[in-house]
Amino acid sequence: MELPKNIQHQIAQFQQIQQQAQAISMQKQGVELQIKETEKALEELKKTEEDSDIYKTAGNLLIKVKKDEINQELEDKLETLKLREKTVKRQEERIMKKLQEMQQSIQEAMQGSGTSPGLGT
Repeated sequence: MELPKNIQHQIAQFQQIQQQAQAISMQKQGVELQIKETEKALEELKKTEEDSDIYKTAGNLLIKVKKDEINQELEDKLETLKLREKTVKRQEERIMKKLQEMQQSIQEAMQGSGTSPGLGT
């Protein structure tokens, strides 16, 4: 039994939004990983003596930096990453809500057309 065109269209949209949700989830994981790495770097930086040699990577190079400068750079980076994390979480919440609404709409349309629902998220 072939699905009506409107249901086929809704399912195609649903699948596209599922792909967007997966991409957003991967972005969120990436941001969370960067936050953990930056927090770990700041933690290690606090353990170092003031006169210790500190280096940062720049491509394939290690460059000597001052502790207070790299500390500020890492704190700024962490702040930016946390803002990005909030934005990505909001995007994820919106898209998950839309997926739930679409799934319900498709199931209702399929029940109304006499076909059995079979969508999984």
